[in-house]
Amino acid sequence: MRTPTAIIAAVSALALTAPVHAKTIAVAAGEGAQGRLQEALIAAQPGDVVQLGAGRFALTDGLSLDANGVTVRGAGMDGSVLDFSGQQGAGEGLLVTSDDVTLRDFAVENTHGDGIKSKGADNIVYYRIRVAWTGGPKETNGAYGIYPVASTGVLVDGCKVSGASDAGIYVGQSKAITVRYNMVEQSVAGIEIENSRDALVTGNLVTRNTGGILVFDLPNLPVMGGGNTLIADNLVVANDTSNFAPKGNIVAGVPRGTGVMVMANDVVTVRGNTLVDNPTAQVLVVSYPQPFTDKTYNPVPRHVLVDGNTVRGGGNEPQIPGGVQLAAAFGGALPAVVWDGQGAQPAVTGQDSHLLALGLPAEQIGMAEAKPRLIGGSVKVAIAAANPTGAPAALDARAKP
Repeated sequence: MRTPTAIIAAVSALALTAPVHAKTIAVAAGEGAQGRLQEALIAAQPGDVVQLGAGRFALTDGLSLDANGVTVRGAGMDGSVLDFSGQQGAGEGLLVTSDDVTLRDFAVENTHGDGIKSKGADNIVYYRIRVAWTGGPKETNGAYGIYPVASTGVLVDGCKVSGASDAGIYVGQSKAITVRYNMVEQSVAGIEIENSRDALVTGNLVTRNTGGILVFDLPNLPVMGGGNTLIADNLVVANDTSNFAPKGNIVAGVPRGTGVMVMANDVVTVRGNTLVDNPTAQVLVVSYPQPFTDKTYNPVPRHVLVDGNTVRGGGNEPQIPGGVQLAAAFGGALPAVVWDGQGAQPAVTGQDSHLLALGLPAEQIGMAEAKPRLIGGSVKVAIAAANPTGAPAALDARAKP
């Protein structure tokens, strides 16, 4: 006869070795979708799949998920649509505050606030998600489409965003990040990496935004000191939408027609991208333009390498003070790389090897004090290239059919 101690030990061993019996919670579109979907997200346990049926889910309030290890899966980014056109509050469409969550194969439309926000959610995957404001670029659109913040381990893969009044894909105050194979259009910023480290931004198409890909550091945030970001092999084309950000937002100052913008960040490499017809500048490297009180903040760019990009057109309508005169002085278009003259001089090699230094004497100084000069040839400055690992490899397995 087995003793009670032996039985307890056997049960404990079974609990440790037996797989969790995950379940699929199916939620169909149709009447009562708001309550049924939120109930499913509340009931979900680690390993469960909340399966969205095909069709349009008419929702009137935001949704939330706070259980670890849950997958929310739809019938495709055009198959399962969470429609927030009738949303009564001003919040995001979906808020995730738990770890190891996978969001895949569905769409979010017309939220009053952000599309999908994940906060403090480590090892999160966004895969084949579509977020859109279907009325086109408007100041009243939500700020962010896909918005992971304060996370370690972020993968945004194969998504599509349009119409965000701040950034289509924004990753902030995070580390170990991969943003790849996405398409962002008609947003103020296409993709933005802010106060984050070890980000790989690769294989994306950003077009018809105000600015294509932005790497920023801002003061007075809980996480400071962003850097080691690689922007590689992206297609950055015709980002020429007028800036429609609400007044006072930091991105309201992004010039229409910016391809890649690096501001006040450290160790950023822009390599192997195709930069076409971005009318202000293909690559813009600048300091932070506003007053600040954060003594830990470094407002100037450092260790920026622009290497081996393919450049066509652009620089022909620079939306900076004196831009028309500057373009005329350079034969009708600015060089591919424009630097405000603050911080360390960027290293520029390859086809885009001419650097226009605006020669601003200090950050927060206007163009009236500029002393522009062309630095020609391959600009040889010894700078170590960024080499981020990106998101943990384990996240890739969750971004597969």
